[in-house]
Amino acid sequence: LWGTTLTENTSNNRELFVRTTLRELLVYLVFLVDICLLTYGMTSSSTYYYTKAMTDLFVNTAGESGVRFQSISTMADFWTYAQGPLLDGLYWTKWYNNESLDSGDQSFIYYENMLLGVPRMRQIKIMNNSCKVHNDFKDEITGCFDVYSEKKEDDLSFGLINGTAWTYHTEKEIKGSSHWGLLTTYSGAGYYQDLSQTKEDSTIILTELMDNLWLDRGTRAAFIDFSTYNANINMFCVIRLVVEFPATGGAIPSYQIRTVKLIRYITHWDYFILGCEMVFCLFILYYVVEEILELRIHKFSYFKSIWNILDIVIIMLAIVAIVFNIFRTVKVDKLLGKLLEQPGIYADFEFLAFWQTQYNNMNAVNLFFAWIKVFKYISFNKTMTQLSSTLGRCAKDILGFAIMFFIVFFAYAQLGYLLFGTEVESFSTFVKCIFTQFRIILGDFDFDAIDRANRVLGPIYFVTYVFFVFFVLLNMFLAIINDTYSEVKEELSSQKDELQITDIIKQSYMKTFTKLKLKKEKISDVQKALRSGSGEIEFKDFRETLKEMGHADHEISAAFSRFDRDGNQILDEDEQDKMKIELEEKRDALCAELNNLGMTYGKELLEKPRLTSDEQNHHSSHTFVDREQFIKLARQVLHLESSVAGITSRIELIMEKLGIQDKAVGDETAEKLTVTNSDV
Repeated sequence: LWGTTLTENTSNNRELFVRTTLRELLVYLVFLVDICLLTYGMTSSSTYYYTKAMTDLFVNTAGESGVRFQSISTMADFWTYAQGPLLDGLYWTKWYNNESLDSGDQSFIYYENMLLGVPRMRQIKIMNNSCKVHNDFKDEITGCFDVYSEKKEDDLSFGLINGTAWTYHTEKEIKGSSHWGLLTTYSGAGYYQDLSQTKEDSTIILTELMDNLWLDRGTRAAFIDFSTYNANINMFCVIRLVVEFPATGGAIPSYQIRTVKLIRYITHWDYFILGCEMVFCLFILYYVVEEILELRIHKFSYFKSIWNILDIVIIMLAIVAIVFNIFRTVKVDKLLGKLLEQPGIYADFEFLAFWQTQYNNMNAVNLFFAWIKVFKYISFNKTMTQLSSTLGRCAKDILGFAIMFFIVFFAYAQLGYLLFGTEVESFSTFVKCIFTQFRIILGDFDFDAIDRANRVLGPIYFVTYVFFVFFVLLNMFLAIINDTYSEVKEELSSQKDELQITDIIKQSYMKTFTKLKLKKEKISDVQKALRSGSGEIEFKDFRETLKEMGHADHEISAAFSRFDRDGNQILDEDEQDKMKIELEEKRDALCAELNNLGMTYGKELLEKPRLTSDEQNHHSSHTFVDREQFIKLARQVLHLESSVAGITSRIELIMEKLGIQDKAVGDETAEKLTVTNSDV
């Protein structure tokens, strides 16, 4: 059951190697189909449109003042957005004609998406005097607020002091999570304020926060978190709007919208996916046992193959996915139960949405590796080994080239960062410089921005980079690949042809063809035996006729007893008619099947491309026959076998008779000796 090319001794048996690999490939293709169904069953095109609808509403919609979320540049813009487009988008309690939605205080965004719980606003502050002011400016500048650092977070109460909005809470207390912003990574702690279920109450809360200067110089980031659920498509949308306030002043808005499927099993399709998940678990168990057996046999040499390492990676990712699937189901049920009991609390789906997104990413990577693993099972074919052979052979050359390439590449990256980093966004950080230079190689660049940043060194940087990296280094890389591929191609063409999958298929085809032909010949022989008899046919005559044609005793007895209903060892006319009818039907069916096989084989011969002169010379030592010649040779072999069988049976009969005569002569001699002794 777990036999593979690593557990079976296939080194000296090419046919066993191909058959084992083919069986592994078929089993793996079933596993691949199952994992594809699981991965694609977790998402749909509705996910994109749900995300787009929420993005258009909360990010791209402007209020009466014209402020959109993406256009926020000051703290004043933040409050304008929060009291305008944000509240208008969160609370939908009436139709477009001002008729009530009849949903009470519950908001249904776009009339379809239920707002879960209440939204939450949170900010993170930095302590005053967290940085030093130069002595020359101490009289004019009284406070100094450094760039964000978790160690410099302000944890003192301020403003109205009482209430969660004015009191610091740790990440553990509010069950928060860190956030990777555009400038830095922020902790899940800070000062928070939950809004209300109604627009009017939320407006009062926001006005109070703004009037009492909730955001000040120490604020480094403000977060707005809320979640919605669409029952039509069974999707959760977890939204986080972030406005970062850097130490330079101003505001940098960003957002994160995660549309995930947290409730898994509702529709028939969901339960079909559940069945696929069970099959997936069985496959993982199967492959775990298989890898353990291979590891026991090969010990540490098992890890020398990249394919074995890939097997372990796929299995480990799959096990993590199974564990998370169970955890996610339990956690969602618990959170929804709490939310239904207290609808006025903040619904914190951020943690689940984050890990669900990582789960989807992990499944995507696992599916990618699973597809790459197909090369493991088709690599015995000469054509399929070209890629792996080329990459493996030129690996050292590519490694040496990569060192030379990245020396030049990083030199230009640092040059670009220092020259244009203060003015061009795509060069503002060293990491952005690296990606920008890869984009230049692909033809995606903004030369005007470089030229404006430095009118002298900008064009020099651009021209020399394109010349050395694009025209010289990139073409050297392609030359290495092309030369190695040519060598591999030449070696593969000169190699001796080994047994391939196509050869196995052809062998199976010809064996099937021969068996059907033999079966047809047997039926014809039985029909001849029936025609040779007149009236009733005795078993003795039937047996002797078929024995002369080379058939075995057990085949003759089985065929005769099947139609001898009364068991009197005689076939009457009715029994003969039934046998003839059934034999004729079988003969017609076999003829049709043979014709279909012949047509398929002939079509393959016609579609087979002509051999070139080199290939003809290469294969000149092999002899090929067409279908008609093969059938003729097979028939001759059958007749030869039947003749040999007849001769063998006659020889046995003669030997039996000779044995009887020898015994009789011996008996007579013994009697004469006895008489002679008695006379004496």
